[in-house]
Amino acid sequence: MKIDLSSLYAKQAELDARIAENHHVSYATTRERRILALLVEIGEFANATRCFKYWSNKPSEAQDIVLDEYVDGLHFFLSLGIDIKTSKKTYNHTKHADNLTKQILEVYRLASIFYKKQDEKSYIKAFQAFLNIPVLLKVRWSTVEKAYYKKLGENYHRQDTNY
Repeated sequence: MKIDLSSLYAKQAELDARIAENHHVSYATTRERRILALLVEIGEFANATRCFKYWSNKPSEAQDIVLDEYVDGLHFFLSLGIDIKTSKKTYNHTKHADNLTKQILEVYRLASIFYKKQDEKSYIKAFQAFLNIPVLLKVRWSTVEKAYYKKLGENYHRQDTNY
């Protein structure tokens, strides 16, 4: 299945411009903080899924909460792609790990390589691993997009209310 992210990149660029104007920042002055924010959001997503909590019988958070955490990471991946001027806007689902814990660890591993190199090749590999997660959640990409746009609206509201 093809995932065309062109419209999401465009919407993210608009939000990023609003944030830059409101907070007097730029891609250059915030790249490291956005990479750290991405890693934090991936952790919050993992926490919502509870996939690693072998000591607990408590189930995952509700799907809408899990998706909300996932799209927080998607916002930062898109923003970082804009920052490094990636030309890749379309992805295919590729081979993923056999469980969510392994896939999240792979995203962390590849995101760490991206942090070190900060180039398009390492970005694409990390983002590809991240984009393979919804398959493990048994969630359609259209559902992820809907969650992204909902969160985008919340993020604009936050900018409008001095968040």
